[in-house]
Amino acid sequence: MVDITHKQSTLRKAIATATVETSSPATIEAIEQRKVPKGDIFEFARAAALFGVKKTSDVIPDCHPLPVEYTNISYRIEGLSVIISVEVHTIYKTGVEVEAMHGASVAALVMYDMLKPIDKKVEIRNIRLLEKKGGKSGDREFPAENLKAAVVVCSDSIHDGKNDDISGKVIVTQLEKHGFQNISYTIVPDELNTIQKTLAEQKEKNYDLVIFTGGTGVSARDVTPDALLPMIDRPMPGIMETARRYGQERIKTAMLSRSIAGFSGNTLVLAFPGSEKAAKEYMQSLFPQVLHVFQLKENYRH
Repeated sequence: MVDITHKQSTLRKAIATATVETSSPATIEAIEQRKVPKGDIFEFARAAALFGVKKTSDVIPDCHPLPVEYTNISYRIEGLSVIISVEVHTIYKTGVEVEAMHGASVAALVMYDMLKPIDKKVEIRNIRLLEKKGGKSGDREFPAENLKAAVVVCSDSIHDGKNDDISGKVIVTQLEKHGFQNISYTIVPDELNTIQKTLAEQKEKNYDLVIFTGGTGVSARDVTPDALLPMIDRPMPGIMETARRYGQERIKTAMLSRSIAGFSGNTLVLAFPGSEKAAKEYMQSLFPQVLHVFQLKENYRH
């Protein structure tokens, strides 16, 4: 199956339909009056659709097992056709469109099986996805092309040329994927005054976003949060709560990160850990949705 471990759980919805076409008004009359010999096709099909939704991963090889948290099956009759609609909700890392389509398919097969003794020309048609929400299809647009971003690597060893930077370059690459252009890239030592001076310079240049990477641990030289906190006038704790939670789902020691987030003037400041893995995870957990803060600021100004 496709690796979805990097994804976050979000509310996802899907609606699928299937059409069972009969060949005569007599068949429709039997359906409406609950006179089909095998029983009430609506109730049988409803039960089968529920089983179909929940058992999707058992019969579709590449589908992930997921928690089905809501399913609704409804019907309507149009002419000689019965339209089956199946709606499925989950809060998970992947969508439920196949579950909805599978449920509609199974419901249609049950109707076919129950109707064929009285209608030899009954057919199943148009099994299709009607709507899906959540995941990438539900993402809001967070344009970044007009935003200025800077990445600051805080590390004595990298500044002195003893080690190569990886986390900073990872962040730059990810920012470019999200639409940022002409990103500033700086390496500074783990010096409190130098870090503060660097942020002050970025603010003077009107950078919208400054991401510091490194120096968020617990060693004596990890001073990035200590340097930045006095310059943060509007803390945004929810940002790093999200990043740490995302990290802890993958490695328990993520709780040791002292990463911080908030506005310093009009500049959003984020402090990330210095490892490549943590930098990737923080970017995955926060972007692009964190950019919504800039839309909120624009709306407030107007």
